[in-house]
Amino acid sequence: MSAHRTADLGFARLDLDRAERTGTPEVVYAAGKTPEQTVACLDALLDGGRQTFAWATRVDEGTAGAIRQRWPDARIDAEARCAFVGELPPVVGNVLVLTAGTSDGNVAAEVAATLAASGVGCRRVDDVGVAGVHRVLAVAPEIAQADAVVVVAGMDGALPSVVAGLTDRLVVAVPTSVGYGAAFEGLAALLTMLTACAPGVLVVNIDNGFGAGVAAARIAKSAQR
Repeated sequence: MSAHRTADLGFARLDLDRAERTGTPEVVYAAGKTPEQTVACLDALLDGGRQTFAWATRVDEGTAGAIRQRWPDARIDAEARCAFVGELPPVVGNVLVLTAGTSDGNVAAEVAATLAASGVGCRRVDDVGVAGVHRVLAVAPEIAQADAVVVVAGMDGALPSVVAGLTDRLVVAVPTSVGYGAAFEGLAALLTMLTACAPGVLVVNIDNGFGAGVAAARIAKSAQR
């Protein structure tokens, strides 16, 4: 099979062989697309039955309804704002996803959804922020057993530094737009993570659970190989 096939829908040119080429399937970013466009993209990614799985991120209620109408057995993850059509890939590896607070949950859910779409196992532990540092210390054994750790945090964004100081695992840090005024919708957390005093921290963009999930999935799959 060629690793360079595309499906030209006029409004989109879809990469049909991305999973084969990179290990990560093409994803439909539904924000900014109409429900009909998102459904058409998912349909094209299924490639007339040649592919068994397609998915979309940033799915709103209207788009979720259109997907369910086209595929009644589609799985909609409302917290992650993701939709899955077809069979999820078999799971390998183990990524631990930590949130500093419950308010970071929707971004962590997008991380978990991305890992599932990538065929990587995930365990999520919420609300272990540095305001009660004993909470993250309590999960140190799980951190040590993971192939990679994703840390999702808003406010001051300090949690990834703490986690990176506890483990030899790569820490993928996700700043979120959670916090009071001076947090500047995640900019404060982003800058803290970029200047983390503990080495081994990889930082993605604000609220980018998808990017963090892809990075962690590739690390986990490499560890399994």
